[in-house]
Formats: sequence, C-alpha cells, structure tokens
Amino acid sequence: MKRTLTALAALLVCTACAPVSSSTPAEPSPSASAASSATLRAGGKPQAPGGTAPATLGIAWDEASKTAVLETATKAMTLYARPTVTDKEWIQELGQLLTAQATADYQYVDPANIPVTRITGRGQLRIDENNGFGCHVVFPTDAGDYDVQLLRSAADKPWQVNRFMPPNGTK
Repeated sequence: MKRTLTALAALLVCTACAPVSSSTPAEPSPSASAASSATLRAGGKPQAPGGTAPATLGIAWDEASKTAVLETATKAMTLYARPTVTDKEWIQELGQLLTAQATADYQYVDPANIPVTRITGRGQLRIDENNGFGCHVVFPTDAGDYDVQLLRSAADKPWQVNRFMPPNGTK
C-alpha cells in the first residue's frame, strides 16, 4: 500500500509539471495581449493565475516540519551506520523509513560494506523554502559528511529517506 501511495504521489507530482496537449488550441483570455507571456492552462482554465505558482504548493516549512525531518533523518542515519548487523536485519529496520524506491535500491546492500559506523555531530538541515516536499540533512560521521535526502508526499505524510549520499560520492 505504501509503495502504491508513494508511486501515485510521484506520478501526480511529475504529471503536474508535464505540458498539456489538446486537439484544439486554447483561446487567449480577453485581457491577454500578444506581448504577454504564456500562461499554463488545463481544461481551458489557468493553472497558475497571474503566472505564479504557490511557493510550496501547499506545504510550508514550519518548526514542526523541521523537527520531524531532523528526527527521521537522525534515526535513519543511525540505522544506516551499522556495518555489523546482518543484511536482513539492516533492511528490515531501515526499510521502515525509506521511500519505495530507496527500499528497492538498498534491499541488496551488505551493511558490512558501509564505511560509516557512527554519527559524530548534529545533522544540518538544508531546505529550499520553495519546496515543502523534500530536503537534505547533512551529518558529520566517522567516515566524512553524509547527505541524506528526504521526501514526503503531503504535509500530513511522514518524511521518508530517498537516498544516502556518502562523502565525495564514495560508497
């Protein structure tokens, strides 16, 4: 069910940005002039009146969001940095915090090959104020700085880890 919802959310986000084709050209509004820029339309109605989209598409960055993402990222990074556990135990516990894509990507990882064993400081949140759906948290570790990418599909949905990026792209 989680995979279906995550896939559906990703599909909706991707299709919202895709151009809309029509067998008949959309007629310009009476107030539009030849010199004005194009307005995105769907079903003959403007998607973004005035040509601007809402900054966060309905998801604002507030203190609760920041606290929740830091908690999830810290828990996930702690579960990730355990090279001494079995691969089965590692993915079962970590998988509860991963997106469907990340679960598929990490399901065959041997934790013994992960160089990090512990977090050495607090995670630093990196957000884009215009994107309430995703962010990064960078953790200092005994193997260098790890960048953890997190996503959510809606304001009331939990944060999930999509990717662990080791220092300098090493694995």
